[in-house]
Amino acid sequence: INPVSREVWLAEVIPVVIIFFALVFTYRRFQFSHLAYALMAFWLFWHTIGGHYTFANVPFDWFNQFIPGERNHFDRIGHFSIGFYAYAMAEWLLRKKYAKTVLVYSFSLFFIMSIAAAYEIIEWWYAALEGGDAGIEFLGSQGDIWDAQKDMLADTLGAVFSLLVYSRVRPDKHIIDRVKI
Repeated sequence: INPVSREVWLAEVIPVVIIFFALVFTYRRFQFSHLAYALMAFWLFWHTIGGHYTFANVPFDWFNQFIPGERNHFDRIGHFSIGFYAYAMAEWLLRKKYAKTVLVYSFSLFFIMSIAAAYEIIEWWYAALEGGDAGIEFLGSQGDIWDAQKDMLADTLGAVFSLLVYSRVRPDKHIIDRVKI
């Protein structure tokens, strides 16, 4: 399969493997809706592709022409899609009855924002420790001094989007309706 950089690929694929196995091991105890799994799978696939090429070098020119600037926007879409995990978080919290709706939406949004901030710190930490090309490729700032902030905004907007979708779909309501029948 030959990734562009084995070091970057390994660093990028670790969170994918952790999340994948967490979903596999928890499947018997809690099953998300099909849409939640689809949204989570999108990020797993996207991040795996980004890790293979390094996010700045994914052949994504067909899309980049629609957004002004010199950067490869594959990374931004990856960050937007990590926000999709807010959908699964809201679904889990509501179905388990851990909180009421407003608190669930707030917690799910803030959870993603916290993960986004933590990931940006991990990226910086890895780049500082690794140094060299692998560190720069993993950081993926592509010369943008505001990259970390824009990435966190993309994560947040993805979470807002997925929570808006969740508010329209509300799979927990459909599950409750089926149980009552």
